[in-house]
Amino acid sequence: MDNTPMTSDNMQMPMFQQGPGGMPVISAGMPALAPGGTTAIPPFPTPQAVQGMNAASGQFQNNFEMQPGAPVQQDINYTQGYLRTQIGKRMLVSFLIGTNTYQDRTGTLEKVGISYIILREPEGTQLLCDIYSIKFVRIFQ
Repeated sequence: MDNTPMTSDNMQMPMFQQGPGGMPVISAGMPALAPGGTTAIPPFPTPQAVQGMNAASGQFQNNFEMQPGAPVQQDINYTQGYLRTQIGKRMLVSFLIGTNTYQDRTGTLEKVGISYIILREPEGTQLLCDIYSIKFVRIFQ
C-alpha cells in the first residue's frame, strides 16, 4: 500500500476554489468547510423568492399553489374519490364506534369532504359523518 501523504496533486477529490465573498467552495459548486469547521452554505431561499423554473419551456411557475382538488378527493381509488361519484344516491352507511359497536345510518349522499360525508336523512335533516369511522357502505340503485 502506498504511504504517501495525500496532497492536492494526488487526490481524486475536487479542488477547493474561492467563491463569491472569499468563501471556499468545491469546484463543482458545492459548499466547503469554512475556517473553524462550519459549513459555508448559502442562505436558503424563501418560498416567495423561489418560483420554480420549468426546464422545458423556460417559463417560471409557482410551485406553492395547490392544484384544484386533492388527489384523495379526485381519485376513485380513495374512499372519498369513489363516494363523490355516488352523490345523490341513497345509501346505508355502517360506522364502527369504539371497538365493537356498529351503527347504521340511511340517507342520500349530499357532500363528501376529506374527513366527512353529509347524508340527507329521510326526515330531511343533514347528518355530518366521520369518514374514518365508516366500515361499510351499501349503495341503493
